[in-house]
Amino acid sequence: MFIDQVNIFVKSGKGGDGMVHFRREKYEPRGGPDGGDGGKGGDLIFEVKPILNSLSHFKPKQKFAADDGVNGGASQMTGKNGKDLVIHVPPGTVIYDAETGALLGDLTEAGQRLIICKGGRGGRGNQHFATSRNQAPRTAERGEPHEEKMIRLELKLIADIGIIGLPNAGKSTLLSVLTNAKPKIGDYPFTTLEPNLGVAKIDDETTVVMADIPGLIEGAHQGAGLGHNFLRHIQRTRVLIHMIDGLSEDPLADYSQINTELSLFDTKLGKKPQVVVINKIDQSDVQAKLKDIEKSFKKKKINIITASAMARSNTREVLLSAYKLLQELPPEEMKEEALPIYKPEVDPNQFEIKREDGDKWRVYGVAIERAAKMTYWEHHGSVRRFQRLMEKLGVDKSLREAGVQEGHTVFIGDFELEWQD
Repeated sequence: MFIDQVNIFVKSGKGGDGMVHFRREKYEPRGGPDGGDGGKGGDLIFEVKPILNSLSHFKPKQKFAADDGVNGGASQMTGKNGKDLVIHVPPGTVIYDAETGALLGDLTEAGQRLIICKGGRGGRGNQHFATSRNQAPRTAERGEPHEEKMIRLELKLIADIGIIGLPNAGKSTLLSVLTNAKPKIGDYPFTTLEPNLGVAKIDDETTVVMADIPGLIEGAHQGAGLGHNFLRHIQRTRVLIHMIDGLSEDPLADYSQINTELSLFDTKLGKKPQVVVINKIDQSDVQAKLKDIEKSFKKKKINIITASAMARSNTREVLLSAYKLLQELPPEEMKEEALPIYKPEVDPNQFEIKREDGDKWRVYGVAIERAAKMTYWEHHGSVRRFQRLMEKLGVDKSLREAGVQEGHTVFIGDFELEWQD
């Protein structure tokens, strides 16, 4: 099954917790702190795998998580880093944040990688908090929290030449004649329910990738028929072969209709170079009106090629004409490994305080919520360190000014704290 759009949930690994521990050797009963650091959480990475041409492998599984870092150990032993999770996608995959719609990356080259969620850093063990005044610190950090996102993957097939036209114009037949593709073909509208890719041979050393796009109808840019789901695939092609059914009542109107739909979906599509093909000239009905068809296109200064995909007549000329246009195009611009993401700069130290209900308060903020998650609440030293951070960020002062009283409840992230002066 061909799938070209899917939503999935992704999550990086949490950092391992640092350890509170003291050396207890035979002749050193009161040794110093030797709690080790936690390992880094695994990153969640997308990587292009050229042999893939669909997102169908995401259908049975839509949740992905990298490994967490391992907690630190005694004797200053650092925990093992969590293993990165690499998710393979086909070339032409565009990645969006499903909740905000922000573009996160556009993966087109084989082996190209993009880190979507970074693993949390490992928490520090109590060996790092020893000072001359506090030689036995009961202070450590829990691992940094993971990152998670709901993302949308969209696939835009990458082909040198795309074959377009109304339903039943002969697109799939032409593809099967010129390439190694074996699309389903029949004499009825909407035979093609999904794009097909094939490789056409120009000569012994040159090949091009071709794709036939499901038939477009009027209103396709608004979602009518199959067009809306597949118009995006034409965006990746450089040259178009526009197949027109010679048996149509008005081939020129068909040509205009398709180009209108392309331009309404994306103005750049209407400007792509096209090889216009009048198909099915082996049919007697087409032969009878062929001169009139040629005359109507000539009036509009549109060059056409007559062919029969079914009879394999003139199909090679169609391919070579498209390849010639491809050769005349300027080379594609080199793309960066990932598109930059422009976001307003947000100070992680900023916070917001809201009074929820009488004696209940909630503090919002990136840095303060992260610090709460990385605090060992069972160790007094770690709690004192968190209190000092609240004072440094100004949270303590702001709560007092807002009217917090002793005994009130303060929520920070998932944690519920009782305010004490």
